[in-house]
Amino acid sequence: MAKKVNAKRQAYQKKQEEQGRNIVMWIIGGLIALGLAFAIWTSLG
Repeated sequence: MAKKVNAKRQAYQKKQEEQGRNIVMWIIGGLIALGLAFAIWTSLG
């Protein structure tokens, strides 16, 4: 029984880690896009 719970816990932890990486990559991508948009906006003005 303990092995089954441990396996479930490890699978959940792996899933959470992958989702966390996805969120971090989206945040970084959004910041880069905003930075590029700001650079274009300032160069036009």
